[in-house]
Amino acid sequence: MKISRVTILTLGVADLDKATTFYHAVLGTPPNIADGITFIQLPGTWLALYPFEKLAEDISPDVPVTRSGFNGVTIAHNAHNKNDVVEILSRAEAAGARIVKAPQETFWGGFSGYFSDLDGYYWEVAWGPMFEFTENGEMKFKEEA
Repeated sequence: MKISRVTILTLGVADLDKATTFYHAVLGTPPNIADGITFIQLPGTWLALYPFEKLAEDISPDVPVTRSGFNGVTIAHNAHNKNDVVEILSRAEAAGARIVKAPQETFWGGFSGYFSDLDGYYWEVAWGPMFEFTENGEMKFKEEA
């Protein structure tokens, strides 16, 4: 049996060029642009950016094209340590994000903060003592000693 995984997370964006510049600044990974879609290759799961209306149209002409408020989804960027959380949130703010929750200790023993990107998507930037990263950057639970 093959393992299922999420391979690409696509965000519908208002301005593809601005979103591409924003995510390059925040994530530090050079984007690849092909056929009007931006792909940002990350360990495990890629991020794709596509014009909002075109994404809705690709799903179905019957999908309502609306945007407002919190839709119940957040995206997480897990960091290697607390300082990385602060640095990533600072880069996001410098690139135009709105800091929604300043970095702070969490109830679950970690450290995190939230930003809202140019299109209103909410990102948590977090560090957790129960996580570690493989050589190729994939996150996993720490093995018990």
